[in-house]
Order: sequence, then structure tokens, then C-alpha cells
Amino acid sequence: MKKQWVCALALAAALHFGTAEATYVPPKVPEDVYQWVQSSERMNYFFNKEQICYGLDDKGHVDLDTLIVPVIKTYDAVQIEDVRMKRAWRMEPTDGLEDLAGEANYLVFQIPRGVVTVSAVELIDSHFWTLERTEPKREIVIGDLTEKSRDGIFYRAILAYEKEHRPEVLAHTKGTLTDEDKERFEKEEKKHAKELKKKEKEKEKARKEKEKREKKAREERQEE
Repeated sequence: MKKQWVCALALAAALHFGTAEATYVPPKVPEDVYQWVQSSERMNYFFNKEQICYGLDDKGHVDLDTLIVPVIKTYDAVQIEDVRMKRAWRMEPTDGLEDLAGEANYLVFQIPRGVVTVSAVELIDSHFWTLERTEPKREIVIGDLTEKSRDGIFYRAILAYEKEHRPEVLAHTKGTLTDEDKERFEKEEKKHAKELKKKEKEKEKARKEKEKREKKAREERQEE
């Protein structure tokens, strides 16, 4: 049974594969559900900000060290053809991929370890229905990825979002905090609030210093 990643979505996808340089418009991803992070030559990267949540232990308690995130990558025309050609070269079936538009991944972050596992990959069509599902269980050490790595940029952006939206992420999590973790969470949030306040003060100080330098420069030019 096919599964739809984005329900009741009206799409405006244009496919013109007359030549290898054909114009292709990827399906529109709803911005109220998905957060755009970046676009490369081949893909557009989004993560689901409505379903990002923490993991649960076997007792149903929230695991603040585990982050679960559904993501979508929409392909351009070159990437779509590349996927089809590689599958054909490996003698893998290509039937049903006529409307291939991208992939949806399930990511599981082990935050303290700095590791992310790609637990599932689903090829999706332009209506965001699942065409094929695989479960690679591929583990990636984020620290091993360079600053220019597209995946590295993507993973770090997700972790940065979690840090800035922890109460929201917790609200998406269907579990309960232990008293110990609740105390830990509150302490970390207070610490984060102080850090944000400090950064805001530093930004304001830098802004005023910049204005002061610019004013001085203008006055010096007027005196000349």
C-alpha cells in the first residue's frame, strides 16, 4: 500500500523530458509543515518541523538524547535521470519511477554522540506518494563531514533547530519526562535563555559600535 507524505496537496509540477537539458519544476513542498534548509545543484533539502520529536525508551519516557526527524529531498531533472540510469545499470527495476520526484528519509540523531542514522529511505513521486522503501540503517558521524558537505550542513541545521525549539519539539513527542529529565530540561532551557540574552547584548553592542564608527567616518569626510 502506498503512503502519502503530504496529504491533500495541490501540486504544480512541470515535466518536460524532451532533451537531457529539459526544464523541470520540482513539486512544491508546503512551508507550513517543512522547513527549507538549502538547495544544491541536484536537490532541495527540507525537514518536517511538525513531526520532529524526541525518542522514547521502552517505558514510554522521553529520551532527550534521541531526535527523530522525517525529511524530504526533491530532485532536479538530472538527479532523477541519474537515479534511473544507475538502477538500470545495476539491473534493478525502474518500473513505476516515471514520476520520480525525490526521496523521503527517516533520520534518528543520537545527539550526545554526534551520530545520525538513516533508518529508512523512500523514493517519492510528484504527489509525495511512496514508490519504494528501503531500510539502510546507515550510521553517519556528523563530525566526519566537512563544513562544505551538503549532508553535513543539513544535519547541523536540524540540530541547531532542535536547540532553538526544544519546548516545541518536546510538545511533538508522545511520551512523558521523568522527574530527573524534567529538571534537566528546565535547567538546560534556563541556561540556553541566558546564552541567547548574552548573544543579543553582544549583537546590540556590536551594532552600536558600528554606528559609532560610521558616524565618525561621516564627520571626518565632512571636515575634509
